[in-house]
Amino acid sequence: MKYQDSLTSHHRLKKIIMDKTVKTNALRILDKNRISYEAKISIDMEIDHDASLIHKTLVARGVSNELYVFIIPLSNELDLKKAATAAQEKKILMLPEKELLQNTGYLKGGCWPIGMKKQYKTFLELSSTDMEQLIVSGGKVKFRVKLKPEDLMQVVGAKAAKLIK
Repeated sequence: MKYQDSLTSHHRLKKIIMDKTVKTNALRILDKNRISYEAKISIDMEIDHDASLIHKTLVARGVSNELYVFIIPLSNELDLKKAATAAQEKKILMLPEKELLQNTGYLKGGCWPIGMKKQYKTFLELSSTDMEQLIVSGGKVKFRVKLKPEDLMQVVGAKAAKLIK
């Protein structure tokens, strides 16, 4: 009986959190640009969306010392050579996690291209541009946003490029 009670409490808590409107700076930017989106808090690892829609935001540094943002499907790996070609760099390396917050304003797991401290050149995986919608982190850990790829590209000035292995 205790397990059932805790399960019920967990689901009640989840509903309260899900119903609460969370506004990050990034969502305010989407609102200002009149971009349609769905925002959702995930308090556990349940994924109630098609996993192929979920994308991760990666930050890398070129030999020029400039930072770049790459948005790719969660299940894929960034091809550093393709990313360097897209960024017109000879070589790029992933930004160390300890430098992520100071450069972007976001923590690992909550990083997304909208609302970063500085607008870096941003690239979206070419195959993702054909999707009706995609899901990215919403600026906080366990916070997701679903929107159209073209809307995301418009807001951050992203370019489409082949980025994955």
